[in-house]
Amino acid sequence: MRTLTLFNHAGGVMKSSLTRDVGHTLAAAGQRVLLIDLDPQANLTDWLGVSGVTRDQTVFNTATRGDGLPTPIRVHDLDVLPSDVSLALAEGQMLGVVGAHLHLRQALAEWKDRYDVVLIDSPPSLGQLSILGALAADHLIVPVPTRQKGMNALAGLGEAMATYRKLRPDLTVALYVPTLYDARRSHDREAYAALKELLSPLASPIADRGAVWNDSASAGQPVGVYAPGSPVHRDVLRVTAEIARATGLNVEIEGAPV
Repeated sequence: MRTLTLFNHAGGVMKSSLTRDVGHTLAAAGQRVLLIDLDPQANLTDWLGVSGVTRDQTVFNTATRGDGLPTPIRVHDLDVLPSDVSLALAEGQMLGVVGAHLHLRQALAEWKDRYDVVLIDSPPSLGQLSILGALAADHLIVPVPTRQKGMNALAGLGEAMATYRKLRPDLTVALYVPTLYDARRSHDREAYAALKELLSPLASPIADRGAVWNDSASAGQPVGVYAPGSPVHRDVLRVTAEIARATGLNVEIEGAPV
């Protein structure tokens, strides 16, 4: 089982979208996939069409008490541990618990034979839930928008990684993924060129095609269900193949552009 956390303390960088769609693509390729939503905003949960979530269905009790993980919800051929706004209360409760940041990693170890891949959607912060998700990972996948916002976030990312490696010296960034890229804008081209100089390994960029991403989210469906064969779906297939290679997953993504 490989556990991959989509991580960036900046919001709006496509963490939830990539968690959903990379997870769905891996499941379609025959992998046993678990998605975990650690963001109290619950975008991943909503964008999979899951509603009516209670706190006990989230990782709240795992994070705060070290309990085992709850029963996942099955949707779009994926298992999902959803989120709810009440998960935000875990931030304060974890502060007083020794070793709380490792609770999710320990709980997932009990499920190592159930899944091939676990994808964790971390919150847009450097709070307790983000630490929980990062320390549970075998590798981090870091989406970085090709905007000044993305460039500005890199310093914070570096500081966070230095802190996390004190507890997990083996923690690595398997892949940086440029997102929201529009080749027509000189700013995006310049930012992408800078990312290629600064970051390694770097995936090929995800184009800024907001309409399909937004509409699929509203429909509660992965892109592969909502718009199969679309340019956005081809982007998803390509980045999933790149993530699989970067993390050593033994899976072939049919239809991924070379």
